[in-house]
Amino acid sequence: MSNNQIGLATDKASELAEKLNTLLANYQLFYVNSRALHWNIKGEKFFELHQKFEELYLDSFEKVDEIAERILTLGHTPLHTFTDYLKIAKIKEAAHISGARESVETVLEGHKTLLEIEREILELSGDLNDEGTNALMSDYIREQEKSVWMYSAFLK
Repeated sequence: MSNNQIGLATDKASELAEKLNTLLANYQLFYVNSRALHWNIKGEKFFELHQKFEELYLDSFEKVDEIAERILTLGHTPLHTFTDYLKIAKIKEAAHISGARESVETVLEGHKTLLEIEREILELSGDLNDEGTNALMSDYIREQEKSVWMYSAFLK
């Protein structure tokens, strides 16, 4: 069994990179959706949600870069076309949404999808003893669980 440049089993690192590419694709859609929600929100909650959606897309923008760089660190190539993203992403484009409730529900559904994928990656990276990916996923999960709590409270 051979190891990659950071000492991880090549075959397992390949599987992990594939899962990270799935996460990357979903984050790209989450980013685009967050940006659209930021631009298109209307109504009495405009100021509050306009700011929150900006925070979401800025955070997603940073995570997209971190995920792509982690894939490269594992010795693989990150997906980089929207054609590829749309083929494998579970998150779908959110079009023509401007109401507060539907916008927040869209964010929550995106977080649910991201958390599912991140937990799969966390398990795989744990089995591989890949602390770099493990730490990244743990941080993402912790942040998103808090966001889920906060956005869910908004809907009550």
